[in-house]
Amino acid sequence: MAFDVRIPPLGESVTEGVILRWVKRDGERVRPDDTLLELETDKATMELPAERGGVVRILRREGETVAVGDVIARIEEGDAADDAKPAPEVRTAAGARPEAAPAAPNAGSVPERETVAAPRGVGPLSPAVRRLIEEHRLDASTIPASGKGGRLTKDDVLAYLERTGHAAPSAVPAPVAVEVARAAPERFRPVPVGRDGEERVPMSAIRKRIAERLVQAQHTAAILTTFNEIDMSAVQALRARYKDRFRERYGVGLGFMSFFAHATVAALQELPSLNAEISGDDVVYKHYVHLGIAVATGRGLVVPVVHGADRMSFAEIEREIERLAGRARDGKLTLDELSGGTFTLTNGGIFGSLLSTPILNPPQSGILGMHKIEKRPVVVDDQVVVRPMMYVALSYDHRLVDGEQAVTFLVRVKERLEDPSRLLLDI
Repeated sequence: MAFDVRIPPLGESVTEGVILRWVKRDGERVRPDDTLLELETDKATMELPAERGGVVRILRREGETVAVGDVIARIEEGDAADDAKPAPEVRTAAGARPEAAPAAPNAGSVPERETVAAPRGVGPLSPAVRRLIEEHRLDASTIPASGKGGRLTKDDVLAYLERTGHAAPSAVPAPVAVEVARAAPERFRPVPVGRDGEERVPMSAIRKRIAERLVQAQHTAAILTTFNEIDMSAVQALRARYKDRFRERYGVGLGFMSFFAHATVAALQELPSLNAEISGDDVVYKHYVHLGIAVATGRGLVVPVVHGADRMSFAEIEREIERLAGRARDGKLTLDELSGGTFTLTNGGIFGSLLSTPILNPPQSGILGMHKIEKRPVVVDDQVVVRPMMYVALSYDHRLVDGEQAVTFLVRVKERLEDPSRLLLDI
């Protein structure tokens, strides 16, 4: 008896995805809850587990676009499953034929030695492991694997880096390594870069969605940006004084983002149009704050959402941001974690940006850009002093938010950060 593996519902407004990578090979035996494949949608990358145990027969290839409800594989259940049954031909997204996977060996038998080494190293790689391999340009096949079935784990890679003290040379050229890890089957041989030095690769679903939303924001909203600068002396002093005790008590670092989150929540409560959205001919005001936090990942920018930020303490916000950022970098975010944001914070300062004009995240009406803290001479009480200053930029939808409201919002954020006691007293 065969069980159809179908693409499940993927969340609101998501109807299709791209098969990023098959974790299990055609003809391989799987158990319930084993990860079958990684699926990339326009919002997130997710792993799809096996609902039944048996032998998997792959019907749709890597790189192929599939819709909700599509049958992508079958799992042959029970003793009737024929492990030696020839596998149907599966082609890669580029049209190359991977070498046939060996049939599952009988008990006590020794599988033949593979003649072609997989570029990805030992076993299928998780997103977190793949990111480490790419970052440090390692040859995965040289790293001892301790995971089940010879699978390379994140701890294996970290232990290898600690032992060697440097990254081993990668067997795959750097310009090709990312694409191999992202879209190639385990025996895929990378195609050399053309004579003119150009390489053409398909745009990922997430990158396509980012592009669509940026253009949508430019075409549908009247975006304007206003600026201010903040003296970060008081926040830096507070962090320096309490960061060790804060970590000891709450198990998480005290970062700038929680200060900005609290100052933003307070300003949004005073100026609700920046926490609203236009829906047809109506304005929808949100009496809660779901704060989007922009996170850069290897696959592009994603904006996970801190739901209920207006009800959270400093420690709760720091924990949630740390959790979401880690899941974003590992490609583990769920659609719920990416949905429902009412306002967004983005920090280009971590990359050295001194000033920028962030673009709205539709249908939101505001986004606050943080930037690099840099010591500059400023005038305080008629004296020129050196202070750690940060430029901040608020982009807003001028259809809904007036200039006076936008400027007032930035002033309220500035006031609370230059005097953090106001955050505690809620004034």
